[in-house]
This record gives sequence, C-alpha cells and structure tokens, in this order.
Amino acid sequence: MSATQPGSIGWHDLTVPDADRVRGFYERVVGWKSLPVSMGGYSDFAMTRGAGSEAVAGVCHARGGNADLPAVWMMYIVVEDLDAAVAGVGEAGGVVLTQPRAVGSGRFAVIRDPAGAVCALYQP
Repeated sequence: MSATQPGSIGWHDLTVPDADRVRGFYERVVGWKSLPVSMGGYSDFAMTRGAGSEAVAGVCHARGGNADLPAVWMMYIVVEDLDAAVAGVGEAGGVVLTQPRAVGSGRFAVIRDPAGAVCALYQP
C-alpha cells in the first residue's frame, strides 16, 4: 500500500481470470512494467512506471481469496479502524462482500456502497 493516512486511497489493483494477458495489455497501452509477486504456485504482478520505480498498482489472478472479486479496478481506502468501518457498512446501506483478512502488514475488506460501487477498506 502506498498511502497510510486515513481517508486516502492507499492502493489500486485489478483482479482478473488471466492476469498474464491483462498485465501485457497495460504494459503496451500505458507503458507500465510488471514485476512478478509470488503467490505460491503462480505470480500476481506489481505494476511500475519502469525499472527501479515504486509499484503504482497491481494486476492479480482471480484465485484463492481473490476468486470472487469482481474484475474492476479496486481502490483501497485507508481507515483507522477496519472492524469499526466494516460494522458501519450495513448501517449506512452498504454490503460487506468479504470479511476482513490479512494482506502484507495490514488488513482489508471488500464492500459495496448503496449505489452498487465496489471498493476495499484497508487498515495498515
């Protein structure tokens, strides 16, 4: 995750059935370069602006814990307390699509807002 301030967008990634093909699309169209990220048996991809640059996004296979995620560019909104934020989703008219789970040194949950838009909440 690139940002850690509550309320900021901490990361973007795309989960799709064929991440190899889609990462090639973004390499050609946007000019990103990809770095493989081992997922134990396959690789997802950290997308960079070029050699030696920091990752700006991810392109992931729809496997394992990501199998049910929609094929959309998912933004991760940083929250101070993930459990409290998730508890408020239903009260505010949204739906929790995935319960909180670990990612790197933090945790995230995927939600759908009252308009149907999907995003993730992330606590570093």
